[in-house]
Amino acid sequence: MDIIWEGDLVEEKEIDVTPDSVLTIGQTKQMKAEVSTRHYGETDFNGGIDVSRRETEIKWFSSDETIASIELKTGMLTAESPGTVTVRAIWNNGTYLISDTATITVTSEPGLVVNLPNACKANTTPLQAEAVLTKPDRSVHKLTAHPKLTWQSSNPAVATIGADGKITTKGIVGSTTIKAHFLDSTQQLDEQGTQVLEVKDCTDNGEGGNDGDPGGDPANACPVTISPPSRGTVIEASVMDPSVRGVLKADERGSEKFDVTRGIPTSEDLYANVLAKEYLFQHRWVNMTGTVTYTVKVKRVYHKTWTIPGRASSGEGDPGTPPQPRERDVPGDKNMQVTRTYSYWQIDNLEVDKLNEAKVSNYALGGYGDTVTLMPNAYTPPTLQSAMDTAVTNHVKPAPCREIDLGIKGVPGGSDEPPTPDETSLFQSKAEAEVRENTVNNDKVTFNGATIMDSAPVEKTAPRPGTIPQPGMIGDIVLYQNRLTIKNTLMNKANQPTTGEIAYGLLPLNVNGGQDQKFPILGINSVTVHTPVVNYAWVSDDQPHNQKTTPDPTRAALILERPFIVRIPTSGQHLDVASYPGYGNHDYAKYFRIKQVRFPFDVYNGARNQFIPAMTWVDIPVNQLDTPFYLPVWVDEGNYQVEFRNIAENAPANFTEQQDANTNLTHHVAADTVAVDVIGRLYDFHITDISDYNWENVFRKRIGSPEPTGVSYWTGGNSIDGDPRGNLAHYVLPIRPGSHPVQGFRNAAVKTGYHFKFDLKTKGNMFGKQDGIRITPTFSFVSKDGTTRQEVDLYYHRGQERLIRIGSAQDLEKRFVVLNSRLRNVPGTELGDTARYQYTYELSAEERNQGTMAEHMVRFVDQTSHHKTWVGRYDWMILPSQIRTLIGPKTDIPSGVNVDRANAAIQRWYGEYSLPADVYAVPKGTDLESLARQNQLDEKATVFLRDGYIVVNFNIETLRSGNTSAPHLQYIHAPLMNQWQMEGFDNSPVDGQGKSWPMQDGDVVVYHADQSSRNDFQSQVPH
Repeated sequence: MDIIWEGDLVEEKEIDVTPDSVLTIGQTKQMKAEVSTRHYGETDFNGGIDVSRRETEIKWFSSDETIASIELKTGMLTAESPGTVTVRAIWNNGTYLISDTATITVTSEPGLVVNLPNACKANTTPLQAEAVLTKPDRSVHKLTAHPKLTWQSSNPAVATIGADGKITTKGIVGSTTIKAHFLDSTQQLDEQGTQVLEVKDCTDNGEGGNDGDPGGDPANACPVTISPPSRGTVIEASVMDPSVRGVLKADERGSEKFDVTRGIPTSEDLYANVLAKEYLFQHRWVNMTGTVTYTVKVKRVYHKTWTIPGRASSGEGDPGTPPQPRERDVPGDKNMQVTRTYSYWQIDNLEVDKLNEAKVSNYALGGYGDTVTLMPNAYTPPTLQSAMDTAVTNHVKPAPCREIDLGIKGVPGGSDEPPTPDETSLFQSKAEAEVRENTVNNDKVTFNGATIMDSAPVEKTAPRPGTIPQPGMIGDIVLYQNRLTIKNTLMNKANQPTTGEIAYGLLPLNVNGGQDQKFPILGINSVTVHTPVVNYAWVSDDQPHNQKTTPDPTRAALILERPFIVRIPTSGQHLDVASYPGYGNHDYAKYFRIKQVRFPFDVYNGARNQFIPAMTWVDIPVNQLDTPFYLPVWVDEGNYQVEFRNIAENAPANFTEQQDANTNLTHHVAADTVAVDVIGRLYDFHITDISDYNWENVFRKRIGSPEPTGVSYWTGGNSIDGDPRGNLAHYVLPIRPGSHPVQGFRNAAVKTGYHFKFDLKTKGNMFGKQDGIRITPTFSFVSKDGTTRQEVDLYYHRGQERLIRIGSAQDLEKRFVVLNSRLRNVPGTELGDTARYQYTYELSAEERNQGTMAEHMVRFVDQTSHHKTWVGRYDWMILPSQIRTLIGPKTDIPSGVNVDRANAAIQRWYGEYSLPADVYAVPKGTDLESLARQNQLDEKATVFLRDGYIVVNFNIETLRSGNTSAPHLQYIHAPLMNQWQMEGFDNSPVDGQGKSWPMQDGDVVVYHADQSSRNDFQSQVPH
């Protein structure tokens, strides 16, 4: 037996609208509608399905839109004004039609309300938050960005919010509290509001809560056709010229010391600076337009009714036929075409180039490989976000639509079936009403955070895009580098060109082309490298020791065996500072490699521990202004040029030079010459013996012995350069009463007729055969008490000739000197050295062939030096070479120096002098002949000065090459110095009785005017 059941399955649905809420004006609230189902056989409704945003099924209503408005299809509620409203949701899925309500109360309390949009993790476009401020005066202000408004996100990992209220989701599901704070102390407002932002995984295309089917038939989709887009309006903008310019100048920027186009030295610093546009760009936007055709099925059933007329009875037996009602359902469905236009903007080309670097090249940058690369500093590259899609389906979203069911329409007829109505217009109007506008969106372009092309979906026509802003010029520190030191090895060069290149880099997310860009930097200034050196050298002029009879004022005097200084300043006049900034009269030491001096003669350094041969370039430290040197004694006297050169730090090996300053940059050396005069000395006059018996015990160790005591009487207490000699106070000139050191002889002077031996020295070229010392005696008379002094003429008798005036034509008495006399005590080494020099340099080859050097030396010592040499008369003497010895240095002679020349460089000259035994002194210029004619003249005549002393005074000069008309050096009467005084001569010596003597420079011996050797009973004893 089969049992068959027939019946209907029954289910129930209910809808619940939540929440009942109290809102503040401006606050938004997403209302929620959930549909629950109780299936057949169940007692409870299951969990609800959210249908709040099912736009095709749900409709929302507010009982009073002025109090609270609500979006018809989304349920987003906005509080508008104080009051209470009922919010209703009606859900109609075609099978069920159910509704529910919630109660909403709106208040107007002051405060700040935060309204947030729905957020999905896939959002790429920033979302806009809103803050609604209700002030105490009940005024309402909707704000997104305001100077007094700040935004904050509690969980930046989920979403961040900017000062403009733009929310950027981070691509994850989560929640964050968005806080708004309005603080305005002026208005005394301090309001805060928060709202939780839920970021969801909206894989249901934004249909929030569509995670189940509450039941019923699904909506029918309409077939759509999207036409290919047509290219329309084009928006183009471009800035691809960087407007670049650059400089390469001298540090510091703004206070440049040098004009580099005229000249800048090595070791100075340059700065490179490039200015250009902060970015480059070009873009082309194209307006794409077209249509979307919707095929909307409109359903209609026509229920036709009509009645076929009956036939009346024709009579009895003919009942006739009754009317016959007829009905028929005729389907009237039609597919209606609905066309909607679309318009959006597409990126055809987009290129943005950020600043990458700049290169500047010049010869002056040789220390950097001729090129420096300027990397951007304090530069923020532009930011670019873009999204481009050529597929129209990704730009145009057809509106949702479904077929339309107009239900059943009755079509009554008459006796015939009525025609099917033509409701095409109705169907079209219903279809048109069903289909909303397409949703369209542009491509996306965001530049530096600003939206240029908005990709937010809108209906029908996407917004016209803007253009990327014009770039400004970068600041002057962006492409800037200073402290670019010009390498000190770079030679001087004029007008070296500067080249440059600036590079821009293409940002990612460019569209349809583009590449990194490079542009030349034209018009950068040239650079002239010119390292200045100056040379204004100076050599010390040793005037205090210059004994020349006629000094040369144009030359610096250098004295043998004396130090001298060379001064090589690093400062001085270079190029005219008005035309060449940074040059002029300055100290240029910074640019010197070395200073050098070259002497045409041998020198020593100041410490005398380094010998420097002639023609040797001597390095002088740059920062050392003065450098001492020492002049060896063997340098020939005469005129010389001392050479100086200051070498720039960048000088090449084959440098050239320019006098005083290298104002012509082809030269790297400043040269100078200083004229000098090398001069000898005349010095160390002293008396070594007096033949007066009263003085024998002063000069001889024993009476009658030739062995000297070593005592001599010097000009003064000083040596050649004024330093203390060390001789005792007695042993100074002139020899006078009080000079005798032995008790009992303190008042002794020298008796006339006795000679005194002396010698003196010279340095320099006084070793020639015709060189000599000229001594000119003059005479004065000093009274016994030493209070008066006067010049006198001296007379003497010779045989029958009476009263011959010294210096007159009748004064023919010759004076001779024996070099190697018994009591002169000339050292044997002096005689030997002198003989060796004569043999080597003064004898002819024929004379040298007559004997060996040793034989010549023996002959000279034993014979020649004992010969008498005529030296002059009473009124003049010339000490010739025959009574000269050579006493120059013998040891520590540097290699390469001629030892014989060194030995010959210092000479000692021997001489002696005496007054006649019978000498008569009269005041200078006295006419004795007139007195003789008056018979007033005899040896006891009062005209003769006897009660006092005769002072012998020497004027000493050197003669070169026998030239008596132009003496070379002066002992006393040189224009610039007095060697007699240098050696410490005392012009007012005091004797033991405290008596002061009126002495004059050159006084050597004081004779008794009234005592003669003839009266000395020992005068005939050899001495």
